[in-house]
Amino acid sequence: MLNYINNMEFNSYEELIENFHLDIPDNFNFAYDIFDKIAEKTPDRLAMVWCDDKGGEKQFTFGGLREQCDRTANYLASLGIKKGDPVMLILKGRYEFWFCLLALHKIGAVCIPATHLLTAKDIVYRNNAADIKMVITVDEEQVIQHVEESEASSPSLQHKIMVGDSKEGWLNFYQGINNSAPHYERTLENMTSNDDILLIYFTSGTTGQPKMVRHNFTYPLGHVVTAKFWQNVMDGGLHYTVADTGWAKAVWGKIYGQWICGSAVFVYDYDKFDPSKMLETVSKHKVTTFCAPPTIYRFLIKENTFGYDLSSLKYCVVAGEPLNPEVYNQFYKSTGIKLMEAYGQTELTVVLCTFPWMEPKPGSMGKPAPGYDILLLDEDDKPCDIGQEGQIVVQTSKHKPLGMFDEYYRDKALTNEVWHDDKYYTGDMAWYDEDGYFWFVGRSDDVIKSSGYRIGPFEVESA
Repeated sequence: MLNYINNMEFNSYEELIENFHLDIPDNFNFAYDIFDKIAEKTPDRLAMVWCDDKGGEKQFTFGGLREQCDRTANYLASLGIKKGDPVMLILKGRYEFWFCLLALHKIGAVCIPATHLLTAKDIVYRNNAADIKMVITVDEEQVIQHVEESEASSPSLQHKIMVGDSKEGWLNFYQGINNSAPHYERTLENMTSNDDILLIYFTSGTTGQPKMVRHNFTYPLGHVVTAKFWQNVMDGGLHYTVADTGWAKAVWGKIYGQWICGSAVFVYDYDKFDPSKMLETVSKHKVTTFCAPPTIYRFLIKENTFGYDLSSLKYCVVAGEPLNPEVYNQFYKSTGIKLMEAYGQTELTVVLCTFPWMEPKPGSMGKPAPGYDILLLDEDDKPCDIGQEGQIVVQTSKHKPLGMFDEYYRDKALTNEVWHDDKYYTGDMAWYDEDGYFWFVGRSDDVIKSSGYRIGPFEVESA
């Protein structure tokens, strides 16, 4: 375990809140300080198990994955990508996402994950809003077409790289990395500071286009709590979070906290969700911990989980929308596993959580996570009483929680609108009960939540 994590074993929620602490090293870079160190110490340790719905399967050790990441970093650097350059990844569930993400971290470039559902208009907006220099995509016709249609209106875009078959006008990813050196050096030129931009996520708001959520290089450490104390990942285990790599939920459950805590990650790359195939896959690969939105659990229950060997599963968590008690009860009846809920945002890490020592209340988000000073405020900015609805607010007067965003990139007015007077207003409404458990009510605006993802009215109108 990392020497700047003081203690990872606690016996109660109260003990966790009182004693959990992380010392943040200077110039922290997850790709070097976590990933490379694991690869150097235990190169044969399992990092990732990947499979798709067409029968493809691959396993990556940390040593093997490191070579692919370093080749990718050298290739991207040879094309002129350097510290601070924005690069968009549209890679769905392909394992090349991990090659690219870690390579960009090593270079010090800005990674901008994006969903394959983007239209050409969406891509143009993102390219120009962030001055994106390179796009790396899957070899799918619709994605390729939309990127090509965006080119003429995207003056900052210099390179298009395709993972898969070659196409005129595109660079071939594997041709590039296979001809690149297998080791990438950490130098003063690519040295990052903790305040440098690591990731930008585009997320929906109430008006206009999606906003750019900026996270710095300390962000991965914020997900230690996510992985260890919500997902309850196990040293030597295999964790599966159901999420497309274009959404922030992917880095909540597919890389940072899991590897820090000793768990390998499982990736199932599918085009169309099939509950029976998902259950078969979890059973076959002996997944130990599992995270999904309530919608997924509803489909799994309808499929009848009794018919599958899920004995490897030890812990399951849920987030994205309130959990129906019936889903909780049915899943518990068929597996003996209690679903542990939590709440967070793209702007944050896990904020409220049903921790391992707590008895879950189906539909409740749980209690505040360590590092988060949570207020529930009414319309007059006054603290709410038990049972009274109010807005979830993160108080930052004492400190900014580890993993919290820095700003809405290039939008100071919007940042100041939601984060002022040492308070960040989440826009989410809730109430808390006599035991201190928080219960989600809805948005304070007209943003729609679908399977845990925020969709703004502007995007609905544009669809």
